[in-house]
Amino acid sequence: MGKVIVVEGLSDKSRITPLIAEPVTILCTNGTVSASRLEELLLPYEGQDMIILVDADSSGEKLRKLVKREFPEARHFYINRNYKEVAATPLRILMDVLITANIQVNKLLTEG
Repeated sequence: MGKVIVVEGLSDKSRITPLIAEPVTILCTNGTVSASRLEELLLPYEGQDMIILVDADSSGEKLRKLVKREFPEARHFYINRNYKEVAATPLRILMDVLITANIQVNKLLTEG
């Protein structure tokens, strides 16, 4: 089964991409989207392991609620509210979140 990580923006995607050591599709919603746009974006990946990793702010929470309603099988992972944004979260913390989500991380980065 393929894995898909849903983030809000390109800065989130560019922050987590170098951490991942397996084939994973990373989709950007570009912020809060409508139900129809979300369905259009995620429907092709239905049946895959869908991982939601969005900012700890109001737009991230709106997106989570929409995903929970439209794609209840998606798994939600959270960053600490102190960091607010995925892009601002320390790499070590993001790696821990990815490991918890059963994503293989780049071991070279864990040794540093």
